[in-house]
Amino acid sequence: MGVRAVRITRFGGPEVLDLVDLPEPEPGPGQRLFDVSTAGVNYADTHQIEDSYLARQRLPLVPGAEFVGRSDGGPRVVGLLDGGGYAEKVVADERLTWPVPDGVDDEQALAVVLQGATAWHLLRTSAHLAEGETVVVVAGAGGVGSLAVQLARRWGAGRVIATASSPGKRALAEELGADATVDPASADDDPRPFTAALREANGGEPVDVVLEMTGGNVFAGSLSALAPFGRLVTYGMAARQETRSVHPGALLQRSRAVIGFWLAHCMRRPHLLDAAIGELLPMVADGSLRPVVGGRYPMSAVREAHRDLRARRTTGKLALDPAR
Repeated sequence: MGVRAVRITRFGGPEVLDLVDLPEPEPGPGQRLFDVSTAGVNYADTHQIEDSYLARQRLPLVPGAEFVGRSDGGPRVVGLLDGGGYAEKVVADERLTWPVPDGVDDEQALAVVLQGATAWHLLRTSAHLAEGETVVVVAGAGGVGSLAVQLARRWGAGRVIATASSPGKRALAEELGADATVDPASADDDPRPFTAALREANGGEPVDVVLEMTGGNVFAGSLSALAPFGRLVTYGMAARQETRSVHPGALLQRSRAVIGFWLAHCMRRPHLLDAAIGELLPMVADGSLRPVVGGRYPMSAVREAHRDLRARRTTGKLALDPAR
């Protein structure tokens, strides 16, 4: 019996995403077959289909790194995948699935499993956020950013500054807990105005932590905005533009740090995911963490989902309905 899935046979933009029928995937050791109720979409997927991300891709491939579903009518789980998520059925490592509490819907669970775990580790594992520190969250209305703003506030940040590309997104970031917002367009041509805008948003002072996933001038401007012992944690390259190399002298001069984070390394150490997801899902269930759900697209409209994501028309978590 065939399984509806989205497959690419060439690299490129949204136009390479095709809806096809494929054979049902077969579980290997430690794996189970799941019926997918909702598949998650992430910005990294837009890099994956271009073959412009951190790991080389091999064709043909089915994109998608996360799903919510059931195995043989069992409990609803949310899971992480190496790929294959844009499909009616997926094969997942049982160690990378977690039960979804009652009261948490599919899209909320998907927001937590990859983007929420990333936000958790950016602040805890990479930045080692200390109480009272100023945190800048680039793309504060996005999937990771909207959760990072809330977690930074919850974990004692002295001031939270978010960047967001439209008045509506800036208002949302403030509603989620940002004390101030900055338009990232100030970095379009030169990093220096962006540095100045971040410092102005912090009362003229440099900042302690920046979480950034853009690269290019946003990266350079963020680095210049750091206080002594400040940390810039980079976890993406959405600008798809060249990022200046960092010279040791520039770090020594201000005792600054640049830290990279990629959630794939946690997938090889599942206890790191258990720590994050085990704390985040109950927070969603009790209402203390609010995932921003950005839109549920029919799987047949996957190209539209990718176009909207790349054009910055979306806010929060995007999902695909494999039944449509």
